[in-house]
Amino acid sequence: MQRSIPPTDPAPAWRPSPPWTHRFRLRLFIPPLRTLLLLPPLLLLTPLLLLGGCGSGDGEGAGAPQRLLLVTTTTVEASGLLDELVAAYHATQDRYRLSVTAVGSGAALELGRRGDADLLVTHDPIGEAAFVAQGHAADQGPLMRNEFILVGPPDDPAGVRGMTRLADAMARIAERGLPFVSRGDESGTHRRERQLWSRTGRAPWERQPSWYIESGTGMDETLRIADQRGAYTLTGRSTFLHLRHGLRLESLARGNPPEVNAYRWTLPESPPHPEGARHLRNWLVGPGQDVIARYGVSEFGEPLFTPTATAIDTLPSPGS
Repeated sequence: MQRSIPPTDPAPAWRPSPPWTHRFRLRLFIPPLRTLLLLPPLLLLTPLLLLGGCGSGDGEGAGAPQRLLLVTTTTVEASGLLDELVAAYHATQDRYRLSVTAVGSGAALELGRRGDADLLVTHDPIGEAAFVAQGHAADQGPLMRNEFILVGPPDDPAGVRGMTRLADAMARIAERGLPFVSRGDESGTHRRERQLWSRTGRAPWERQPSWYIESGTGMDETLRIADQRGAYTLTGRSTFLHLRHGLRLESLARGNPPEVNAYRWTLPESPPHPEGARHLRNWLVGPGQDVIARYGVSEFGEPLFTPTATAIDTLPSPGS
């Protein structure tokens, strides 16, 4: 059986290209020498200038401000102080610009270990001491402080209003099985909460009773959860004052003496921008202290933080 092969189109006849095509191609790729000699010198240098203006690809061209990464805690951000510090720093100079990451103190210190952060601001004395002992810090020092307080529902079913020992107030909450919201995120606030529970002889995170709720989130969201559930929680006083509008929670127990919440700056051993990191550190412990001292005065009649970079650090030990 023979297979029929479909006919194919005949090959097109060859035709020479029009003469103008050859002239166009010749002038496009091989311009006359006299034309090159007559071109303005600047035009000839344009490709070189464009190449020379290209940076290394990191987004920081010649003369552009250098980006520094400040890693701090969600409590500093939620208090509103972080925005004030960033704006003031930018207003004083144009050499550096800040990018900010707000996480728990544990996560912030981890970013420092990885060499991702230029400067850290945290409030975890035990974690900060370990960071130094492990050789991850080039330098470290005090920056500011406020205090921890216990907040809860206005009707205060645990009856802790006015108590001056936070551990005793938390023990009463546990005895009555009333809801308590923990950060549960290895933040400085979470670690202080565990220290307070330890003073009561309890470790609710181990048995997870129904009244103990771990949010796993920042301070602002933890306060909202406590508000929704009519629960108690531990917070920095500055953060609560800044966020209390729209919440039913009230400040119920405040330590006497205060349960100090100390913040420290840490310069990592190998920051991405060493010179810029030192510049930012020097500003925070210098002019930045005035910004910290003034913050909150106009709205609350008192500063929300006390600057400590120029004061003798007399804070109690973490376990006291």
